[in-house]
This record gives sequence, structure tokens and C-alpha cells, in this order.
Amino acid sequence: MSNYITSIAGPLKGSIKVPGDKSISHRSIMLGSIADGVTRVSGFLEGEDSLATLNAFRDMGVKIERNGSNVTINGVGKHGLKEPIRSLNLGNSGTSIRLMSGLLSAQSFDSELCGDESLSKRPMGRVIEPLRLMGADISGNDSKPPLLIKGGKQLSSIEYTLPVASAQIKSCLLLAGLYSDGKTTIIENGISRDHTERMLKGFGYDVTSSSNTISLMGGGSLKSCDIEVPSDISSAAFFMVAGCISENSSIVLEAVNINPTRTGVIDILRLMGGNIELLNQRLQAGELIADIKVTSSELKGIEIPENLVPLAIDEFPVLFIAASCAKGETVLTGARELRVKESDRIQVMADGLTSLGIDNEVLDDGIRIIGGEFKEQTSSIKSHHDHRISMAFAIASVKSKFNIEIEGVDNVKTSFPNFVELANSIGMKIKEG
Repeated sequence: MSNYITSIAGPLKGSIKVPGDKSISHRSIMLGSIADGVTRVSGFLEGEDSLATLNAFRDMGVKIERNGSNVTINGVGKHGLKEPIRSLNLGNSGTSIRLMSGLLSAQSFDSELCGDESLSKRPMGRVIEPLRLMGADISGNDSKPPLLIKGGKQLSSIEYTLPVASAQIKSCLLLAGLYSDGKTTIIENGISRDHTERMLKGFGYDVTSSSNTISLMGGGSLKSCDIEVPSDISSAAFFMVAGCISENSSIVLEAVNINPTRTGVIDILRLMGGNIELLNQRLQAGELIADIKVTSSELKGIEIPENLVPLAIDEFPVLFIAASCAKGETVLTGARELRVKESDRIQVMADGLTSLGIDNEVLDDGIRIIGGEFKEQTSSIKSHHDHRISMAFAIASVKSKFNIEIEGVDNVKTSFPNFVELANSIGMKIKEG
């Protein structure tokens, strides 16, 4: 088990490019595999989660060549996947297992989806139930992985209202809908990231979107295309917070995806007083990207608007660090989803903040944090093997006056394999041991 030991950091300076967007990397493999023709991907995230997706489709007979972050996918068409000879091990990736559940429910063969100890504890009922309504034969261990999917089922179209704003559930059902009879319609009560809809259109598939409704007809085909993966805003968020809370600092994060369904972290930090500028905005492969300039800020506590919660759901661990360094009280509600991520991110972050002397109160669906000074810890922080917890507490080091030790950081490799290298390049001091 690896640990981080952070030392007191100086001012943060420089320009860096964080790795490719994980959500887009996953989807490029999935859609490229079932498209007709050759799809070329540049900027692919070389993290364990997205590589788990890549290897799963190789196990289903897709020829995929990878040279670093450049990937070539020889698509087999919608009905060209082959039965894997073993369980498809998706490691720590909730995105992989939920999206692939929809895709594989429509195949002619049986499949089993499994993962690591953390993934095996994550609830899958919210994809199992609507897939069964479509005619899928899918089951789990108390609605948790491993998931067993029986093939040979003709799926029916569905009109389904999402119980929570969730891109994973929505995408799962859209992928199943590619194979169903008739029109599948998903109704959202809140905004969630829309990468699947955008990428389907990029592959030439007709998707209709309105303010809260997404529809597609089954039976069409996908045509290969080239995909440039922009930098992941979830990874960039760690350095946005670092730049805000560090004194006399100014950093630029290059070519970051600022898809409007993902920019909650920017909106929240700006509400707190964060000095964040979006420079050189441009479109790249249907996604809006920009260079993000962050300078030292005087943050203040806020009540986080609930409409921004789904737009920043993966960024809250590091936003809790921002709240700890802000003047006054920050309150988050409407974020129950955080309790069923790789860890219970509300409780795990609260425990770590308490060990650093930050007053907080855990709520059923959120947390209340009183900003203050970090106090030297009496024991190391336990990340519960959650990559975002590990990186969030590493960011706290730019404001601390002592070393911080974080246990169980191995899973950082799932989403951000060069996190330490980039952090140290702009003035942080992190050792991995």
C-alpha cells in the first residue's frame, strides 16, 4: 500500500496539462468498438479505469492498438462483439460497469462484469431495474457486482424518468436503446454530463435532445470518426483549488474540457471568490475547451446551490479542502450520491478534516464545514483507497504548515497517473512511498 507524504509548498507557478478526460476516454472505446470502420483517438487517458474498458473490449474480440495516449480502434459494428472467455474485470471503474451493462444486455452472448473490492460494494440497482424493464436478463449479488447478463434478449424501447441526475444511468439506457425496438426516451429532473449524446452524434447517430429529454431510435449504425480527448476538468479541479488557496500563486491549466454539464466546480469556486479566468475558448471534437488561469484568492464560505451539485459531483472532495480554507461556513446539501462513490466521500472527507483540526458536521446528504487553519495531525489520513480523497488531502498541503501523510494512494493511478509529477512541477512537494 502506497502513501503520500507532503511537505510545505511554496507559491505555485507554471502551466500544466492534466491527463485526458476519463468520461470521454471510456466512451471513445465503447462507441469506437461498435462502430463501422477505424476510429483514431488522441489524448486517451492512460489511467487504470479507462484501460480496464479498453481491455474489456479487446476481450470481446475488438482489435485495439495503443501507443501511449494514441489509440486505434478497429470497429466491429453493432453486432460484431464476441463472447469473452472470462469475466470482464473492470477494476475500480463504476463508469465502465454501468455503461457496459446497457451495451451488453443487448448482445447475443452471456457476460459477467466484475471489479475490485471497492467496485464490488457499489450499488447497481439503478441500472438493473430499468434494463429489466427493457427486457434485459441481468442480476447481481444483492444488486452489486459481479453482474451476470444473459444474452439473446430482444430489448424493447422505454420512456424512463431518472430517479437522480446521473450520466451513468442515462448513458447505460441510451446504449441499450441503440439495440431496442422503437424510440428510447430518457427524462432528466436535473442536469447531468452529456458526453454520450455528444459522442453518439459524432459517430453519426441521430440523438434528439431538449431541455430535459433525450431520445434515440434503435436500429441505426455508428460510423467511425477521429476523437481528440481534452483534459479532464475533474483532474484539473485539484489544481484549481490549489491555485486559489496558495499564496502568491498563478497557474494555467491547458486545454481543459469546459462542457457546460461539467463546470460546477468553476461556478462554485467563483461563488466562493475564486479568481478563475477562462482563456482561449474553442471547440474541439464537439466539446468546448479552454485554458484555465487560477490565481491566489480570498475564499469565503457559501451555501452551495443544489442545482450545481450534479455538475460538480466528482469534484466535491477537493472542494471540501477549499471550504476548509475559506472564511466562514460552507454548507453542502443534496449530495447523497457522494455516499456511494468509491468510498462514502462525505464521511471519509469529514474524518480527514477532523484529523486536521477543521470543524465540520456530517449531514445525511452533505456536510457543513467551518473554515480555519489546519492543525498538525496525530495520525495519517486514511483515503479508503479512493483516488479523489488521496489527491484532495494532498492539495491541502499547499495551505498547511506541516507535513501531511495520506495512506492508501494506489488508486490515484485509476484516473491521474502523473498527479505527483505535475503537482511537484508547479511547486508542490509530494513524495510517494
